[in-house]
Amino acid sequence: MFDLKGKTALVTGGSRGLGAGICDCLGQAGANVAVNYFNNAEAADEVVSRMDSQNCSAEKFQADVTSESEVKHLVRCVRERFGAVDIVVVNATCLQVTKPLEMQTWDDYQAMLDFFVKSPFLLMKEVVAEMKARRYGRFINICSEVFELGNPHFAHYVGAKGAQLGMTRSWARELGEFGITVNAVSPGWIPVERTAHWPKEAFEHYTSGVPLQRQGVSNDIGSTVTFLASDEANFITGQKIAVNGGNTLV
Repeated sequence: MFDLKGKTALVTGGSRGLGAGICDCLGQAGANVAVNYFNNAEAADEVVSRMDSQNCSAEKFQADVTSESEVKHLVRCVRERFGAVDIVVVNATCLQVTKPLEMQTWDDYQAMLDFFVKSPFLLMKEVVAEMKARRYGRFINICSEVFELGNPHFAHYVGAKGAQLGMTRSWARELGEFGITVNAVSPGWIPVERTAHWPKEAFEHYTSGVPLQRQGVSNDIGSTVTFLASDEANFITGQKIAVNGGNTLV
């Protein structure tokens, strides 16, 4: 168990899926967890209630993390409730639809860029000055294995995830001297609520190519995020950690 007592972690898209697992793991390590959500207050309440029952410290915070004004308000509210933000986990995403290239529009690309480039940029802008002043910070982007796989019919998502990884590396170079680490966690295909209706054959086809012959769970991502947020990872920055059972070996 890593010790995050006294630290405050902001997790975007924390009300369900991978985000909920990340919140659970950070809370179990002792962090005060700000559970960001966009429109599903009930799901956020469930996460907070579950964490409360486990004696974890958590509170929900509503915000559209692609909006500059709402990100400013979000970070301000988290500070008022828990104090300085020590850890930021950029997990929020939008609907992911595959479609042939000739059917894609620039709006498809813009939506992905808003979540995976604009959102982390806005969040970093809001916390970086304080992190620099304290000479401490953990910024963790949730990326994806798709950047290595180059999934067809998915260039809008793959391209934006590639840009997010590029920012991770550049920020790590820039901010390292201030004691701020910036890393990426790249999950494989992990079943969450939005894929619950997918056919069994799709999951079987995916796992057939995974060395560990199974899919992961959200806490696999949460555990890796918690490690990167901990003091034990204080000499790791600018890295992409694939959590996908060996599906990519890059």
